[in-house]
Formats: sequence, C-alpha cells, structure tokens
Amino acid sequence: MQHTKQNSLTAFFEPRSVAIIGASATPGKAGYEAIRNVQANGYAGKIYPVNPKGGEILGLPVTSSISALPAGVDLAVIILPAEATPKALRECTARGIRHAALMAGGFAEVDEAGAKLQEELMTVIRETGVRVLGPNISGHTSTPHGYTSAFFPLGKIRRGNVSVIAQTGNFATHTMRSITTGEHFGVCRVIGLGNKVDIDETEALEYLADDPETKAIVIYLESFKRPKRFLEVAREVTRRKPIVMLKSGSTEAGKQAAVAHTAAMASEDRLVDGLLRQAGIVRIWEYSHLVLALKALSMLPLPKGNRVSFLAPSGAMLVTYTDFCARLGLEVPAVGPETVARLQEISPPYIRMRNPVDIWASANVRGVEFAYREGMEAVLKDANIDAVVPVMMLTRQIGQPSFEFILDLAKKYPGKPVLVSFSGDKDCAEECKAYLEPRGVPTFLEIEQAFEALSILVRCRKAMDRPR
Repeated sequence: MQHTKQNSLTAFFEPRSVAIIGASATPGKAGYEAIRNVQANGYAGKIYPVNPKGGEILGLPVTSSISALPAGVDLAVIILPAEATPKALRECTARGIRHAALMAGGFAEVDEAGAKLQEELMTVIRETGVRVLGPNISGHTSTPHGYTSAFFPLGKIRRGNVSVIAQTGNFATHTMRSITTGEHFGVCRVIGLGNKVDIDETEALEYLADDPETKAIVIYLESFKRPKRFLEVAREVTRRKPIVMLKSGSTEAGKQAAVAHTAAMASEDRLVDGLLRQAGIVRIWEYSHLVLALKALSMLPLPKGNRVSFLAPSGAMLVTYTDFCARLGLEVPAVGPETVARLQEISPPYIRMRNPVDIWASANVRGVEFAYREGMEAVLKDANIDAVVPVMMLTRQIGQPSFEFILDLAKKYPGKPVLVSFSGDKDCAEECKAYLEPRGVPTFLEIEQAFEALSILVRCRKAMDRPR
C-alpha cells in the first residue's frame, strides 16, 4: 500500500522519544556512545535502547525487540550492520515509527551487494512512507532540543545559530569534536545525508529555511540529487539567510573518491560554479573553511561592504596582507583626514600613519593596550571602513593588556565585524582567545584566516543584496 510522504522533518529534530536499535553495553561501541551523547546533551525525551540481550544500559532499561517497543516512538536510530538494516527498518514501520536515521555503511557506495541492500531500503520507504536519513551517516544533531544521534564520543555540544547539511559523517563526529574542544561557538542543527535514499539536500534546506533557530547554513556536498529544485529553493533562501557551500568532486580524482565515499556522481564543475553563483550560494574551496565559515557566521554580523582596515606591528605584514586582501576581494581603502590625524597623534612622528595601520611604534612607546585601543577606535569610527582586523602583538615581557577594550569596541560599533589575530607568544594568543571568544569576539591563530573568514562574510552580504 502506498503512503503519502510526511513533508515535515520536525520529528528528526524535536523527537519526544527515541529508540536506539543496536544499543550496546560496551563503552566505545557505537550503540553505547550514541546513548551517552544523548544523555550528555540533556535530552528531555524518552530513550529506549533496543538489544535482544535486554538488561540495562547507562541506567536505562533495554527493550529486547523492536516489536516490544511502546507505541508512539517518534524516531528510530538504527545502528546495525548494513545487511540487518532493511529488516529492522520494516519492523520499525510495523511498530508505527515514521522516522529513522540509518547509521550503517556498506550500501551502494561499496559494491553490488550493497547496492541490492540499498534497493531493499528504497522498497520499504516506497511501501510504507517512512522518512529516512542516510544510510551511511554518523548522526544528526539538534541543540535547541538537546538531541544528537551521533555515535562518536562527543559529550555536550554547544548551542548555536548556524546549521550544517553534510554529505559526510565527520561533521557529526570528529569535526564536531574539534569544534567542541577547540572553539567557543556552537551549532544549531547538523544534518548528515549519507547516501540520500530518501531525504536529500533539498529537503534539508527547505526545513532549515523555515527554522527560526537557524540564521545561516553551511553545506558540504558531493552531489546534487535534484539540482534544479535545490537551486530554486536556494535562490529564495539566500536572500534571507546566508548559505556557504564546499562542493567537492571538482577534479577527476575527486569525482572518483566521491563515488567510493557516498556513491555520489559529481557533476561538471564549471556548470556547478555558475549555478551556485546564480543561486546566491557562497562557494568555498578548502575543507578547513567549513569551520571558518561556521565560526564567522556564528559570531559576527555581516559587514556592510568589503572595506577593511587592519593594524599590524610590521611593515612587511602591512604590504603582504594588503596583497592578500586584494586577492580575496577585500579593499584596503584610504581613511579620512581626521582618522589619519588621530592615528598620527597616537604614534611617534617617525612613522607615517594611514590604512593599513603600522601600530609597532605606538605600541612600543605608548604600550600595547593604548596603541591598539586608540588605533582600532580611530578606524572603526571611519565611514570608509566596514570591518577591522587587529593583529595583536602579545608577549609577557612587553606586558599583556586587558582585552576588555576589544569587547567594548565591538559593542560600540556593532555593525562592523572585529576579527582578532596575533603575533608573538603562542600562550598569550591562546589566553586572549579564551577570554574574547566566549564573550562573542572571534580570534584566529593564523593571521590569513581572519581575512579569509571576513571575505566569506563579505561574499555572503553581496549574495544577499544581489539584484533580483
């Protein structure tokens, strides 16, 4: 019997109850870590571990079979080998479960036998109307609901306002771990797509488009399932919410790797490039820039334009980063005469002050805090400047400033992003990061990354403001 599809994905992101099929009592195993992650995130709904052995796992009674589950479970997370997954999915639908996340790999991305198993899944979906994420995913996350299905040891995931759609498992696992341990921003929803037997990137995007918790979207994609529809949806969304995408499989070798990873057929890259541009999607090319984009969009306003001022303690840096800005599409404009006069006032006369700002002499003579505070304020005030990047010179010997002034300036000029970077002692830089970031000002240990992050924001602004 054919069922109509439920169009809402809400049960994946706000489940009232979850069955974890393939639950395990062994720490380190996926079926154990999945339960531990749900508990660590303060999930308020009911958790039903399912394992034929019964007993208790992490304080929860174990149900011995899918058919023995109580009625009305919202979501099944199936952590079983590929060959056992289609049967388990059918049993879930028989028990009235309408949504399932399938973790196993070993389907069409592997071999002929895997492709047959994937066909079986599609038959179950067709016959029952069950909604499926995956297979071949490593979880999905919804921090507003305190929920994750990830089976990698993560602990508590910080709540944020940017969501991720990823045709890869690592965003829900080790990349998320590096964000939770190394960064101070959070995420909103993370949607793993895997082999996309049912829910694809278009439906995920439609859900996030209307999600009041999501203010921007970052996407990693190897292939489009319905390119035309995806671009129609994206074209509308990008006028309200920025979308940044890493689309891989742009080279011949990359395309081959995509087939082996998620059975994805990568399309002609020049075509993709043009289509993304038309849809207002900001394309990035480096994997690490997914995290960079997440950080910038989470912590900063979009600048009004591409005009940047930066302050650095070195003439070579001024020249090099001005070149770098030009390559990134950032302008380093002249500042107004009163700004120049103020910069000159805070510096010894033997340095000629302008934009970019050579802050070395002022910091040496007047102290690091005075120089950066007065220099930053002068350029933030300037009508020709949309964003400011201070490259902080920090060492114990010169004296560690209080970083309060950076927070004050960021608050005083809320429309102008401030992106902080460093030169000097690594531990001073780490201290500054630990102080500023939880209070909302992003820092970048590599100077280039501050400018790269800013250029992503500038392109997002341009895409949102593009003519109709």
